[in-house]
Amino acid sequence: MEVNVVSIELESGVPGDAFKEKFKKNHDITFYRRQRDKAVSQYFASLETLLLTDRGASLELCERDSQNRLSLQIRATQNGTVRVSIDELQPVKQRYHVSDVLVGEMRYEPLRVHSKREDCVCLTWGLGQYQLLVSFSPFKLEISCDGEEIVTLNPENKLYFETLQDPTRSSSNSCQGDENQCGLWKETFRQFEDIKANGPSSVGMDLSLHGFNHTYGLPEHADTLVLKDTSVSEAYRLYNLDVFGYDINSRLGLYGSVPVLIAHKPERTAGVFWLNASETLVDVKYSSEPNENEDEPPQTDVRWISESGTIDCFILLGPTAAQVFSQYAQLTGYQALPPLFSLGYHQCRWNYKDEADVKAVDAGFDSHCIPYDVIWLDIEHTNGKRYFTWDSKLFPNPAELQRHLQKKNRKLVVISDPHIKIDPDWSLYCEAKDGGHFVKNREGTVYKGTCWPGESSYLDFSSSKTRSWYARQFSLSKYEGSTESLFVWNDMNEPSVFNGPEQTMPKDAVHFGGWEHRELHNLYGFYQHMATFEGLLTRSDGTERPFILSRSFFAGSQRLGAIWTGDNVATWEYLKISIPMLLSLSLTGIQFCGADVGGFVQDPDPELLVRWYQAGALQPFFRGHSAIVTKRREPWLFGVEVTSAIRSAVQDRYCLLPYWYTLFHQAHMSALPPIRPLWVEFPSDSSTFAVENQYMIGSALLVCPVTDPGVTEVRVLLPGSDELWYDTNTSEVHKGARTLDLPVTLNTVPVFQRGGTVVPRRAGSGSCTADLQQHPITLTVALDTKGNADGSVYLDDGHSFSYRDLMQFCLRRFSMRVGRLVSSRADDKGSFVSDDKVESVVILGLNSLKRKPKLKSGAAKTPVMYEFDVKRGVLTLTGLGLEIHKDWEIII
Repeated sequence: MEVNVVSIELESGVPGDAFKEKFKKNHDITFYRRQRDKAVSQYFASLETLLLTDRGASLELCERDSQNRLSLQIRATQNGTVRVSIDELQPVKQRYHVSDVLVGEMRYEPLRVHSKREDCVCLTWGLGQYQLLVSFSPFKLEISCDGEEIVTLNPENKLYFETLQDPTRSSSNSCQGDENQCGLWKETFRQFEDIKANGPSSVGMDLSLHGFNHTYGLPEHADTLVLKDTSVSEAYRLYNLDVFGYDINSRLGLYGSVPVLIAHKPERTAGVFWLNASETLVDVKYSSEPNENEDEPPQTDVRWISESGTIDCFILLGPTAAQVFSQYAQLTGYQALPPLFSLGYHQCRWNYKDEADVKAVDAGFDSHCIPYDVIWLDIEHTNGKRYFTWDSKLFPNPAELQRHLQKKNRKLVVISDPHIKIDPDWSLYCEAKDGGHFVKNREGTVYKGTCWPGESSYLDFSSSKTRSWYARQFSLSKYEGSTESLFVWNDMNEPSVFNGPEQTMPKDAVHFGGWEHRELHNLYGFYQHMATFEGLLTRSDGTERPFILSRSFFAGSQRLGAIWTGDNVATWEYLKISIPMLLSLSLTGIQFCGADVGGFVQDPDPELLVRWYQAGALQPFFRGHSAIVTKRREPWLFGVEVTSAIRSAVQDRYCLLPYWYTLFHQAHMSALPPIRPLWVEFPSDSSTFAVENQYMIGSALLVCPVTDPGVTEVRVLLPGSDELWYDTNTSEVHKGARTLDLPVTLNTVPVFQRGGTVVPRRAGSGSCTADLQQHPITLTVALDTKGNADGSVYLDDGHSFSYRDLMQFCLRRFSMRVGRLVSSRADDKGSFVSDDKVESVVILGLNSLKRKPKLKSGAAKTPVMYEFDVKRGVLTLTGLGLEIHKDWEIII
């Protein structure tokens, strides 16, 4: 039984060759081979069919040889997004169109004819800065802005569209000795047979990005931040798979897929969003290697190949990175504003043994003065892997356990996977079966696969009826032993099927509406995440923000909660690769993301564990997690020095939470990712374009986690020739446009504050996020070369939707100009009155103090306590007691 294989791999700590052979290479993927091997297709556009409406343009495409006819739609938005959709003109049956990912209907602009020739037509919209040049024979679409060509679609005539066929009329239902026919209607991989109900259905298209030789995105892969040229290597595969202990520097698809590619050059950022939920491969080819100087302008050629569905491609024209992020978020949604507790530290293990174990770990954090907010339970807390149940011997009083944690303002997270144990005596299984909530096999009966409970059936979350049924399971009346302080973890939702092809569901399984699994595979986890979100939202009558962690994801998952990078390994290489993995996710909208601190499998040595905590504390989602066969690794089990270093890292995270929360508010409102590659902040500095070992937290903090063993010095790139950078450990200032050799010890976490910024921190960490209000706020003002600085802080109740529904929020702006630090409202709509106070202000980079600092409130000016360190240029103002929601001014 396949479960035993997984157990063996966990025991050994690394996957064996047999496990890795479960997954396809490019040469095993027949639809990809067909498209790569086929000669170019010659599609031409028919000018006579061009139709302009107030929502865009449409025309017909025809393939020269086959005479297959396609329908092309071109639509554009005022904000600089172009949507190109291609479908069969008269299919034998409707093709699958991805739903639920886009957030409502787009507002499209009318297109008008700018010019027309015999072989092409030029369309424009808006103020006329954008042009779409449609060439008829062969078909090609060039997108330009202000006369500069940005993207060309179908430049090499690789548009490919396999039209659906009626199996009763097809003459190619077998290979019949013709090798090229193999895999069209049926294919075999290892012992698994895949029957294709309507024959071959793949689609593909090439495009060229002009002037670009750096591209990013396409998560999830354990690979470099800059996408690699795949001309002589495996393509980037987007196919959600349960890949335990995944290989590093691999293009094999992992747990989630976001078909978004970001291209950047000094003067422009652009994006491509390929909305297709079937298995997709992406080839990238650079005209020249990045950073080479050549006379020819650089160009990146990208080819998208999907097994099924339609072509629905969005071009995001920027021109800035911030505009690309916003253009994408307007399509698929903004990052959900997480409840404040979820930005704290999470402690997880497969599995905490029983209620006494949970309480002992909880007490251990208090006795060692390490803050944390959430403790997690994996599959062993259930009754025989039946989700929504508890093991009555190990967890006899789950509600009491949650109340015990809630008294300390802490939460419990439990796991809920998509497979349901086949058990005729279990009411939930019977209810799901009787309600028609399971995926079916190709014969029309309920599909059965193997996962943790043994033989299981899989919920069909693609059905809105099933999602509603599943959501109701989280109500307090249905989910016995649950309380309002219980939150949820969706795991194994790629979906993972231990005895399935590539350890997932067969592609010819059938979902609601008769759709084959191949059509929507990459959406499966997204839909479970959606159903769980709806369940927790309904549980609170829509008042409380849910928290759900999901392993599998797709474009739009940012609206639903957090994700993590899956089953990593406790080695330095996995710590190192976590940074580009999380940056790639952040660039493509999945901004509440993290990696298992310490590594899920194998046992980290103490130094690695410390460095991973330090890195995890500087990433959006911060959770320690480990497999059932690993040694216990609570932070106090490795000696005083290790405990102290971990405590410091976690406490620093809590002190910085006002800044993190403000960044998530920005992500929620404007799609700016909380963590971002250096090039996002320094778009014209080519030295930053490939940097992946350091990054920015917001626009103010540059961090460079230590990811190598035994080092006493790290090299840190400080970008920007006109920038100042302040070491947050020493307040020492460094000029930008240099590489700094920074001495480090085990306790050193390299963090630099950028000149010209204001960062809010708490003066202490407390035991969890609920304690933070007991600690006042400190503002760290880092002056730029002109003596100026700007920043903000966002506050609300931290848990409800009152910030949205009742305008119960407070957004303050801090501005330092010519010796005056001013606090003012940044949004007049906010009506939240916080008890928080600014107790101290630290000003970095002050060359001299010309007068005694005074506080101006109304007409009065009063002196304040201060200390000025002339040598370090640091002015510290204390005892201020300034109410955070009020206007004030400090004069120095």
